Amino acid sequence: MTASQTSVTSGSSGEAAPAAAAAGSHEHPGAAGPHGYSKDKDAHLKRLRRIEGQIRGLQRMVEEDVYCIDILTQVSASTKALQSFALQLLEEHLRHCVAHAAREGGPEIDAKVEEATAAIARMLRT
Repeated sequence: MTASQTSVTSGSSGEAAPAAAAAGSHEHPGAAGPHGYSKDKDAHLKRLRRIEGQIRGLQRMVEEDVYCIDILTQVSASTKALQSFALQLLEEHLRHCVAHAAREGGPEIDAKVEEATAAIARMLRT
């Protein structure tokens, strides 16, 4: 699976669907090549595996009929972990992709700022 094909579970069937398709994403000009997160890719993958473990823990809690509030506490912890990851990724995007566009000049800076603003807006809606 490539970096752009990370999967999300769809429904209870356990089938994987491309995250980009699930989120309605599309290819961006200049999206190929080293990204802001590339230098810390291993650390990011480790962090995502830890979050995945938290989610699997939630599944076990439900299977084991754990008390609702205890499950909700773990949901909150998982949500915060994902939000923290998203903020780190956003910071790296701003430092790498947006800064690169600013150095290059031209209309791409406006597109990168709009893209980052839209990502922030999506994060605030959650």
